[in-house]
Amino acid sequence: MTDTSLILGLPYIQPSQAQKHVTHNEALRVLDALVQLSVLARDLTLPPAGAAAGDRYLVASPGQAEWVGQSDAIAIYDGLNWTFLAPQAGWQAYVVGEGTTVVFDGTDWQGRDLDTVDSLGVNASADAFNRLSVSSDAVLLNHAGSDHQLKINKADTADTASLMFQNGFSGRAEMGLAGNDDFSIKVSDDGATWNEAMRVDAASGVVSTLRQPYFVARGSGPWLTIDTPHTDLVLGVMIAQNGGVYDPTTGTFTAPTDGLYCFLINGFLNASTDGRIAFSLNGTTQSAQMQVLLGEMPLSFTAVMELSTGDTVTCRTGNANDNLTFFQSHTTFSGWKIF
Repeated sequence: MTDTSLILGLPYIQPSQAQKHVTHNEALRVLDALVQLSVLARDLTLPPAGAAAGDRYLVASPGQAEWVGQSDAIAIYDGLNWTFLAPQAGWQAYVVGEGTTVVFDGTDWQGRDLDTVDSLGVNASADAFNRLSVSSDAVLLNHAGSDHQLKINKADTADTASLMFQNGFSGRAEMGLAGNDDFSIKVSDDGATWNEAMRVDAASGVVSTLRQPYFVARGSGPWLTIDTPHTDLVLGVMIAQNGGVYDPTTGTFTAPTDGLYCFLINGFLNASTDGRIAFSLNGTTQSAQMQVLLGEMPLSFTAVMELSTGDTVTCRTGNANDNLTFFQSHTTFSGWKIF
């Protein structure tokens, strides 16, 4: 038979032992300290001045003075001296100064009250980075009688406060304040390369669709005469472009995605007889055309087309052209995706 209990190490009274009350009282002293364990604080490394008999503390690391070498131990003051009990994994203590309960995990005392818990997993495991982890079919955040707000706060302008949408734990879409105070939406197909689709300026509220395809091109030079029908106008000076959708060497726009697109040609035309200008879709001249019966006139012709990915659009002469002439440097061809 051992001299102490297996769990708390309480001293046993031995057979024929003299002064049995000493052993018995020592066991009661330990039990008095540990049962319904409540300590005044857990953030002190030095014994507090003016401690009263019966005061208990969890020694913060590193213990000093009379508490040296006692980090994480339970310190009990008897009015004259400090005694120490080493905690075991799973022991709990109520910290009066914080109004919270802590648990010893074998290494440190950890908070376990829901208002101060370090991490929380709901049907999932939380970790040091994802301190709240939830695995469920849905998460409901309901009002408490009227309004409800979900707040995501960041420390500084250059930091990020956002919502991330993932596929197999790899990012595919993100919206929020990413590195600045403008609201933006960006997407990725691999979790590594990101494309910003939209930005709302924080100061003005102006919406910019940074990846929305568009182009504006103009010609170069004086009047140019074209005397054959269905001939594409090559306006080769780029004024603006996004997405590489227009080839200035051929005058061809190529749709990057399905959608509704608008095209505009604007400038000056001249024709001796029945000159016409039109748009072509995949090399086919569209029936809607602008006609110049005789002489010089300003040009403004718009068309809206529903395109599929890879469809091409050019600006070309119509189906009955005799010496159609346009002023190259004063003529622009532009297009953009509506939605």
